[in-house]
Amino acid sequence: MIEIIKIDNTQAHFVYELFNQYRIFYKQASDIESAKKFIDARLNNNESVIFVGVNDTSKPVGFTQLYPNYSSVRATKNWTLNDLYVDKDYRKQGIGKKLIKTAMEFAKNDNANFVELSTAVDNYSAQSVYEKIGFKKQEPDTAFYTYRIDLS
Repeated sequence: MIEIIKIDNTQAHFVYELFNQYRIFYKQASDIESAKKFIDARLNNNESVIFVGVNDTSKPVGFTQLYPNYSSVRATKNWTLNDLYVDKDYRKQGIGKKLIKTAMEFAKNDNANFVELSTAVDNYSAQSVYEKIGFKKQEPDTAFYTYRIDLS
């Protein structure tokens, strides 16, 4: 049985290794110290919300991280599900779906209008899960364009 818990900064250790593995999945070098610093900063500054799936022995087996986003024009706060990862030994057991549903319920209780996410164009497994839950691939926003400039 997997229990989903919302962690705070005193429980950040639950997600360090999973976050490092998540980054490796997306072709980043393993760097547990950077993972720790990043997670600690997000939680210490209340910049994200993290849910962790733990098994019967309290071992963390998956996580999702949400970031708030705001629209001044629309006067709304919504949530971006930026990270979702399940340990490879625990996949295909519905843990990812359970994490997403918990995140959606959290956002709904926070009066959000939507939860959005992005995934790699070749991550077909994740896309299938998202679509089965009810996420819809978005067309470009017709009211606003998004621009980006690299600062590095």
